[in-house]
Amino acid sequence: MTNEQMTEDLRIPERTEPRRPSRIARTWRGTTGVLAAGSLLLALAVIGVQVHAGNRGLPGPGAFVVTGHVVAAVVAVAAQVVADRRGGRVGALCGLVVLVAVATSLWLFWYA
Repeated sequence: MTNEQMTEDLRIPERTEPRRPSRIARTWRGTTGVLAAGSLLLALAVIGVQVHAGNRGLPGPGAFVVTGHVVAAVVAVAAQVVADRRGGRVGALCGLVVLVAVATSLWLFWYA
């Protein structure tokens, strides 16, 4: 066999535009992004209330509630960052993590 018979031509695939996520995926990512941002703002508000109450000699929400809101916000924002950077099932699952973190914090510290 000669060298020409042993080699194959490699085809370089043409560059294609990246696939745009579906409308449902974009809506899901946007909704979970709003929930994550809202959770972060709520955690900052609870911290502010605790500081204000502490300066006035009032009890405030307490360390458990403040810590719970901060943990929920950190989990939600971290999951949203992963959801924004990765698509597909991983992004959808991270969106679900955002939803669960926000719903849990609201249920435990506001509704129950």
